[in-house]
Amino acid sequence: MKKSFWIFLAIGVAVLGVLLSGVLVGTKGNHLELSGSVLKVRAMPAGSGASFVVIDFRVTNPSDIPFVVKQVSLDVDGSQALIGAKNDLDAIFASGPILGPKYNDVLSLRDKIGPHQTLDRMVGARIELNEQAFEARKKLTLRIEEADGVVAEIAQ
Repeated sequence: MKKSFWIFLAIGVAVLGVLLSGVLVGTKGNHLELSGSVLKVRAMPAGSGASFVVIDFRVTNPSDIPFVVKQVSLDVDGSQALIGAKNDLDAIFASGPILGPKYNDVLSLRDKIGPHQTLDRMVGARIELNEQAFEARKKLTLRIEEADGVVAEIAQ
């Protein structure tokens, strides 16, 4: 084959690579995701081998699209926790200083995490582990599902 064919082929591949990388970089903000970290975990006994836990966490939405919360779940070493409602958590914190002060607002269904926004929130849940078993946990995973099906997991 001629040398000119290989030169034009190399130029074509280079131009195609530049165009493809431009498209990928230009649409990066359209990819909905959520990142975060657990800030503080508190627990108290909830009767007969169960515990009530409060997880304070920080989430960041780096995309250009708002993240609308559809569902929140908590997994501790393979055991699913029952997520408490905002009113339940408010009542627990109002009843006394058992868990300490309320640092953040509760993450509720239909809450919006705006584009490029970072929020501190909390979730409360009842889990069928006693306080000692909960404190000895190996893995805690908070799972937040978006209205369009995107799932974010925050692990401790």
